[in-house]
Amino acid sequence: MSVSSPTGDSPTGDSPTGDSPTGAAGRPPTSSPLQGALVRLWRRDLARYPDSARRYAYLAIVVATTVVLYYLLYVQYAVATSIMAHYGMTFAFFISISVVGNAVGAFASLVAGLADRWGRANMVVYGLLLAGVVVLVLPHSPNKATYLALFTALSFVEGIVLVATPALIRDFSPQLGRATAMGYWTMGPVVGSLVVTTVTSHTLGSSTWQDELTYAGITALAVFVVALFGLRELSPRLRDQIMVSLRDRALVEARARGIDPEHALKGHWRQMLRPDIVGSAFAVSVYLLLYYAAVGNFVIYFSATFGYSEQRTNGLANWYWAANAIALVVTGLVSDALKVRKPLMLFGALASIAVTATFAMLATHPHTGYYTFAWLFVGIGVFGGLTYAPWMAAFTETVEKHNPAATATGLAVWGWLLRLVVAASAACIPAVVTSVTPLVDHSAEVKAAQAQAAPALAVMRAHPELFAELAKYPPGSVPPAVRTRALQEVGAGGLATVQKAQPQLATLKKHGPAVQKAAADGPKQWRTWWWVCVAGQAVFLPFVFIVTGRWSPRRAREDAEAHDKALTAELSALET
Repeated sequence: MSVSSPTGDSPTGDSPTGDSPTGAAGRPPTSSPLQGALVRLWRRDLARYPDSARRYAYLAIVVATTVVLYYLLYVQYAVATSIMAHYGMTFAFFISISVVGNAVGAFASLVAGLADRWGRANMVVYGLLLAGVVVLVLPHSPNKATYLALFTALSFVEGIVLVATPALIRDFSPQLGRATAMGYWTMGPVVGSLVVTTVTSHTLGSSTWQDELTYAGITALAVFVVALFGLRELSPRLRDQIMVSLRDRALVEARARGIDPEHALKGHWRQMLRPDIVGSAFAVSVYLLLYYAAVGNFVIYFSATFGYSEQRTNGLANWYWAANAIALVVTGLVSDALKVRKPLMLFGALASIAVTATFAMLATHPHTGYYTFAWLFVGIGVFGGLTYAPWMAAFTETVEKHNPAATATGLAVWGWLLRLVVAASAACIPAVVTSVTPLVDHSAEVKAAQAQAAPALAVMRAHPELFAELAKYPPGSVPPAVRTRALQEVGAGGLATVQKAQPQLATLKKHGPAVQKAAADGPKQWRTWWWVCVAGQAVFLPFVFIVTGRWSPRRAREDAEAHDKALTAELSALET
């Protein structure tokens, strides 16, 4: 960890202007230019708060990194049925990939709490490199066990970056612009989902699932190069303070000289295990149950319930992701303009419940039109953004209230709970929607057998009593009288047609009843799960009241004015 000198210079990071490395007392380094360049690829601390242009550039790199990371993570769900068919995976095995991956990601998020000590930028930069390489290797997995292992590694990286990226966003965004910044960050998973559905809906007709993963991996490596050379972070002494507005910059830099980063982190885990942090993190995790299902199960849901193809479902999901992405940014701007979070969170959550309840009820209406779902997805996306962008701002401000030096630790608690809830929801869906397993595992097989055996089935339906009689006897043991009757009623050609279709008829006999029952039961079971998602949104409501922040825009403006006056007085005192 770098420690600022009494002059505010970073011994190992950038100069006060952030343009070049310096020595411990601001002296030029004695190393060669090549060594200096290599040092900058690891030591990324800024000794002074960056100007607006550079700050926006860092924020943009973090958002782009987040978008690409979630593109890597979510692309497999958009081609789920193809992956299962390729490896002969059962639905249960495919679900286990998500469960194991998210469980590993949960504990990786706790590891990322070390970002308060080790910094955030290198976790993001080199995490993206590892993730890109893993996804490029993933399509070449020789078997499903290897696929599971590689996806678990990807999830571990994602769990770390899930914490490090919002920590960077918080560092570079004062509180009065926090909701907008967090809105842009939250676009990461949303735009990542939008990229997945946009790319797959336009390319799946001419590409394979392996191609889709390769496109994602190449994109990740391209963004890694940008982040490798472009991303920096604040030194510990700067980021361990609260910035209310950009006017605080000079005061934050002045105060940094008297901060001991190690002392500021003492007891940081205990400080983060508080009801307003743990409870709020859990509440938003269950609020997002529908989002997890949208990412992981919409292709399966719309395929099984409404007969949509992967491509058509991904096109439908574009309405959700696009609306959500726009709402996140607009809501962030509105929240910062009003200087309040809670009213927007409350209204967004209530509206989400209403729209999600409507979506749940349509599960048992098989003739619902495409655009009915599209407009529902617009509503779900808009109200989700209205809730989540202000929540992210309020949550980080709540963490800062307890200890600004423990921002990554507080986000680690959130990331841990979030991933545990994702893993639990993935494990619970097959238990609630029991119809999914036979439909995913055998529906395609039964449909193919039914198509191939259609001529034989027509013959059998025309003579039900005869074939019921024939079914009583093992092959080769049919009594002569019954055989003669069959030849007279059906003819040799008809019997040959039925004989040729025996493998397909066996498949229909073995799996047909289960698939038929699952098709009948599935819509009601999915409706039950969507009501669980509504319940998760309802759980979120009371926790809106415990995070920090004002309800009244007028009171919030008064707080900002009071802070501005205190800041002016303190800066004047420093100048005298």
